[in-house]
Amino acid sequence: MQTAIENACLLIGRLLLGLYFILPGISKITGYEATVSYMEAHNVPMISILLPLTIVMQLGLGAAVIVGFRGKLAAFLLAGLTFVISVYMHNFWDFAEGLERNHETQNFFKNMGITAGLLMVAALGTGKFSIDQFVTKRAAGT
Repeated sequence: MQTAIENACLLIGRLLLGLYFILPGISKITGYEATVSYMEAHNVPMISILLPLTIVMQLGLGAAVIVGFRGKLAAFLLAGLTFVISVYMHNFWDFAEGLERNHETQNFFKNMGITAGLLMVAALGTGKFSIDQFVTKRAAGT
């Protein structure tokens, strides 16, 4: 049984993790052409398929994590997405020493931290304040 502090931390953590995906998802829509150019510069394949898919995943799965709807699965899928994006878009190992390499290194490892948080939600669940918990309690008749 999780404590009130653990449930509050899961709720706040889910909110922050979800916003981390929803806000960039929106910015990818409003700055679509710039995002395409950025992806081209990083040699991302199949941009016409992967960019819309990324937007849908960021918006839909980000919202699912926030409200705790199939939160374990949503967090797991976002962890995978974050890892793949990090490998393509923050490939610090391809840069010479300097500011740009430092920037990409920081972004890569920041994203690994986000991935770690998502994997923790995938493992521990969404907590008391979630649709998943509501559905579970309702199914149990409590």
